[in-house]
Formats: sequence, C-alpha cells, structure tokens
Amino acid sequence: MSHKQEIVALVVAAGTGLRAGGGVPKQYRHLGGTPLLSRTLEVFARCTRIDRVIPVIGEGQEHYFGGVLAGLPAELRGRIGAPVIGGATRQDSVRAGLFSLKSAKIVLIHDGARAFVSADLIEAAIDGARAHGAVIPALNVIDTVKQVDGSIITGTLNRHSLRLVQTPQAFDFEIISDAHERAAKAKIVGLTDDAGVAEWAGHKVHVIEGAADNIKITTEADFVQAEQKLMQNLWDIRVGHGYDVHAFVPGDHVWLGGVKIPHNARLSGHSDADVLLHAMVDAILGALGDGDIGVHFPPSDETWRGAESQLFLEDAVARVRARGGMIAHLDGSIVAEGPKIGPHREAIRAKIAEIAGISLDRVGLKATTAEKLGFVGRAEGIEAFATATIRLP
Repeated sequence: MSHKQEIVALVVAAGTGLRAGGGVPKQYRHLGGTPLLSRTLEVFARCTRIDRVIPVIGEGQEHYFGGVLAGLPAELRGRIGAPVIGGATRQDSVRAGLFSLKSAKIVLIHDGARAFVSADLIEAAIDGARAHGAVIPALNVIDTVKQVDGSIITGTLNRHSLRLVQTPQAFDFEIISDAHERAAKAKIVGLTDDAGVAEWAGHKVHVIEGAADNIKITTEADFVQAEQKLMQNLWDIRVGHGYDVHAFVPGDHVWLGGVKIPHNARLSGHSDADVLLHAMVDAILGALGDGDIGVHFPPSDETWRGAESQLFLEDAVARVRARGGMIAHLDGSIVAEGPKIGPHREAIRAKIAEIAGISLDRVGLKATTAEKLGFVGRAEGIEAFATATIRLP
C-alpha cells in the first residue's frame, strides 16, 4: 500500500498536567494496572483498517513512554510508531505529528486520555472522513445551557444546535495538514480542537454521532469513574496457582523473575530456567484454564532452548488481553538456601511489573529457606510458588 493510501492515527498525549493526581502526567497514570495511554493506543493498534499509530508525547516524557510500551500486548507493540515530540500547545503538538507523517490519505487525531473509544466509533470516523473530508464525533446537549456574566445570567442558548465534541476527529490528510500550516503561519492560537483549525481555514466539518462512554479522563474523579467502569466490565475474577522447581548445576548465576543474580551455581532447564517466572506463567494459564507452560512451550521444541522466560510471561499476559481481560495481581514465593533474595527483591518486582505491563503495587514477592530440609534445604535447587489473579469480561 502506498503512503497516499495510508490511514494513520495520531494519538496526542503531550500534556504535562497533574490535575488527575498520581504525581505523573495523567496519560501515564495507571488505570486498572496499565498506563492510561497504553489502553488508548491498544484500541487503535487493534483496528485493522489503521496502518500506523503515532503517539505524540511531551518533551522529556520518553522515560514514561517506555512504561506505556510495556503496558501493551507484545503482539501490538510493532504497530506503534516511534513517538513524536509535541509542542507547548495542543495545536503545536498536532502540527508536529502531522509534519512527521509527510504524507497519508486519512488521519485520525485522538486525545490520549480517551481510553474508552470504541472500534465502532473509529470505523465511523474513517468512513466519515472518506465521504466528507472532515468529521468529528459529538453528543447532543441534554442540559439547559446558560450564558452568564459573572454570576448573572445574560441568556439561554438553544441547546438543540449545540454539541459536545469528542475525538477521534478524522480528516483528509491534505485538508488538515494544510489548515494547521496556514494557522501557524498566521499565528492563530487558542483553537482547542482540530475541527476548529479546519473551520478557520474555511473547510466544512461534518458531525457524526459520538459515544457516551468515550469520556476524556482529566481529574481524580474521572479516574475513579474510569476504574469503576473498567471493573464493572471485568466482573469474572479468577485465581490460578503455579509451581516450578529446577536443580542446580555448575555455573555462576541464576535467573529469577527476569533478573540475573550472581551465584555459585546456575539452574538447569531447557530455557533460562527462571523458576519464578515459570511458576507465574502456570498460575496465569491456570486462571485462564489454558493448559500449562509445557503445553505452549514444550521442552521438546528446540526453539525454546536457552530462551528468556520473559517471553513466556509476555505470552501468558497476551492471552489474558486477547480475552479482553487484565492481570489484577501476581504473587510469588521463592524457596531457596541461596542466593539471598532480599537485595534483589525490588528489582525482581519491578521487572515482573514491566513484563506483565502492570503497576508495581500489583506484584508481590516473598522468599524463605527450607530450614535445611529436603532437596532445597540441601541447596540442590530452587522451588517457586505463584498465584495469579485475573479479571475477565
């Protein structure tokens, strides 16, 4: 497909506001254990009619964006382009995103904080842009709207001619890119959406029906409402249990929870023998009722010889996501005489959270010895137990 036929989604997330709390810009705050922006990008990445998804982020936010990618299912990360650095205003950010595209056919411009946008609305916006060149989704105003001067009412507006505007706003690429360039050269500022830019440039913008669920998450109250909405949709709560054990063989390190730890031996296994991640994979698969790690990654398959166990955990998480679910919590216990886990505990938790695309507070880890009892007590190996709590539609 030539670039002229491309349908591209620009997801604008360059804001720096902290009104929503959490100590980070709202688009990077976690919603249901996953960064808000990850959820928004995922919806567009799953739309097969969209050829490219380009995030526009703020300057200095690159380190946050690493967590956004980790929060996406592994199979979708390749659908997300390198982030474009935005500007001081939304207009500047969108213009930077459009400039990075060079060329396209249809471009959808969406707020990164609207994570509940539906595939149906995206499809309708694409169809509308093809038919009219410029469309926006909008909702009818159901409340009476007053015009005021201070605390005095000066008029009542006709709500039947008013609309509450949403995104994605979809345009013929040439129309919107030219409009933004002209507005920039004319030093037109303060236009709050891309329809406003197109209107200023003299283009007719058509309206399609928006969606009540397509809320923009801005404040702490919005996050509370969004969490409640997310949890209401994921009412099937399941718990799975996993167990694994590996023996020691000569070596100088072990892999535990995706972290390489120096030791006077290594663990024997077909892959990297990460006993903790193996137990967690089985716990997730158990909660899904989807076999075990040996079913999906059989030791008889040379593909997985020496493989990083991170791949197995990513696959298990992707299976939850493919069912429309989320990882609510992962909890692990390591039983070993050595190495000491305490100095590495937080690094292991952080790595598991990164692999699973969940917040750190959703990962538990304990460690103990076997009090010199049994094969573990004789320092012949390590065993691990894990519990996974997941939520499904």
